[in-house]
Amino acid sequence: MVKNLAMHIVQILPELNQGGVERGTVEFSRELVKRGHQSTVISKGGELASQIEQDRGRHITLDVCSKNPLTVPIRVHQLRNTLHALHPDILHARSRVPAWLAWFANKKLHIPFVTTVHGFNSVSKYSEIMLKGDRVIYGSSSIKDYILHNYAVDESILRYIPRGIDMEHFDPAKVDSGFIEGFKHKHELTDRYIITMVGRITEWKGHDCFIRALAEVQRKHPEVVGIAAGGVWHGKDDYLQSLEKLAMDLGADIRFVGSQSQVREIYSLSNLVVSAASTKPETFGRTAAEALAMNTPVVASAHGGSLDILLDGENGFFFPPNDHEALAEKIFQSLEFGFSNMREHIDASFSLAHMTETELAVYRELTDR
Repeated sequence: MVKNLAMHIVQILPELNQGGVERGTVEFSRELVKRGHQSTVISKGGELASQIEQDRGRHITLDVCSKNPLTVPIRVHQLRNTLHALHPDILHARSRVPAWLAWFANKKLHIPFVTTVHGFNSVSKYSEIMLKGDRVIYGSSSIKDYILHNYAVDESILRYIPRGIDMEHFDPAKVDSGFIEGFKHKHELTDRYIITMVGRITEWKGHDCFIRALAEVQRKHPEVVGIAAGGVWHGKDDYLQSLEKLAMDLGADIRFVGSQSQVREIYSLSNLVVSAASTKPETFGRTAAEALAMNTPVVASAHGGSLDILLDGENGFFFPPNDHEALAEKIFQSLEFGFSNMREHIDASFSLAHMTETELAVYRELTDR
């Protein structure tokens, strides 16, 4: 049997606006084209849709986002016609609504069907569609445990593929030193030990835990300063105000710098990155992986995808979720610790190239390509 021939892969997801799944889809499409495969992405559209085309993939705009059950028949019909015309080798669904539409549309087409469980979805018949793929990809050991605990699924169809970090972009040699100098000047960070949280301002990210730990550390180490880099999640403006008040009440020295387009440089200028997810675990831990790729050590809450990424006591530390005293203690340790095996570790196991080749191997299990 001849293997490694070019394939046509269709990825389907609700929209292409900012988000980990969306950015991952765009990056994966680019990597497929680089390797000589044909890549098509179906979504309702969004700000990243044009990037698919710029990277020589194809984007098709269909409403695979709406949860309105009354429009399901017509949307299934539209999707079936589209897939029939495309005649892909693989149909890969990355979210529940498009997965349902794809599953119905594919009943007569019989295209090999792959799904990825990107998060800890609510346990329901609605969510169970993500386990109906011929192969089901999960991105962390925690997600696999969640699947097996809550669903009766044939474990032999499950495949572990963590998200991949673009090592060409997250490269310490490529940082914009001018941006870093300007950022440090603007936020008065020169000669400070910078501890950063990168992530949207929303309760489960653990900003409150970070602020409490930061205040404790700064009482002994006033050279330490905190950075919260991330936009405010929809409807969370009051939460941001509560965090600012908490920092003021505790005397924590922290800058809320908002969403940053040059996040690579934010990791680079940081001495330490904290991933403090509290009530809900990170499904992969992209922040931890990106920071390590930039040779910046990480302290992360000990649940979710970070458990697969960090090497505790080597390139980072773990602390119990929502325990600010334990986080403070790990920061104290980090101030004097000699971290190692950061970028090398990510390049070996969590790179975009590694992810692409592993995912292609799963596709080849279902095709003669």
